Amino acid sequence: MKKYQLGEFEEIVLLTVGVLYGEAYGVAIKEEIAKRQNRKVSVGALQSALRRMESKGFLNSEFGESTKMRGGKRKRYFKITALGKKALDYNMQSRVELWNQIPDVAFEFKLC
Repeated sequence: MKKYQLGEFEEIVLLTVGVLYGEAYGVAIKEEIAKRQNRKVSVGALQSALRRMESKGFLNSEFGESTKMRGGKRKRYFKITALGKKALDYNMQSRVELWNQIPDVAFEFKLC
């Protein structure tokens, strides 16, 4: 089902939004991906993925309160939608089905 397909980076971002539930804003998502995946993420790539997934209906966002520390700028917090959960379920199930189809012999390696 094409409407549920996620790219690898989108899947990581969506999963990270879930991990950070309630605290999923740009910088926190970027830092969590770097920590958990040992992967550098550009702000531009992350923002593009977040906007793309929000337009697909996988995420929604709302602004938090403004603070003096941030010069009055408010953080945009993201949450997974029901459609986003379906997309994650679809991707996980697709991968599990592929893993289950690999015959055991495919992983029998000879030591050199």
